[in-house]
Amino acid sequence: MEYDKLVSKALEARKNSYSPYSKFKVGAAVLTEDGKIYTGCNIENASYGATNCAERTAIFKAVSEGHKTIKAIAIVGVENGYTYPCGICRQVIAEFASEDTEIILGKSENDYLVKTLDEILPGAFTKKDLEK
Repeated sequence: MEYDKLVSKALEARKNSYSPYSKFKVGAAVLTEDGKIYTGCNIENASYGATNCAERTAIFKAVSEGHKTIKAIAIVGVENGYTYPCGICRQVIAEFASEDTEIILGKSENDYLVKTLDEILPGAFTKKDLEK
């Protein structure tokens, strides 16, 4: 997989962040099972509960276009550190992840970490648990 391309798309999406309260800009790019890329940024609201994270924005865009499985997601936030998804986003990633979904945490196109879902959300509660 071309991680640098996915990170680049996330960096581009970060530019559209609406974060007047936290000043913490985040961008995400989701790669679907058929190779399409959907991007998202964080969108804050004066009523903080109405805020939406970049990861969920990108995933919801993909799902709204008929994609139910993500192969990878790249997330970029601050330039001097790796930005991990929040707990809610980890759960949403788990909902649409395959067994080999990769989570890419990027600082730049050339500086990123690649994680598995189990590494960022061990013991995740998933739809498989509802079948028990």
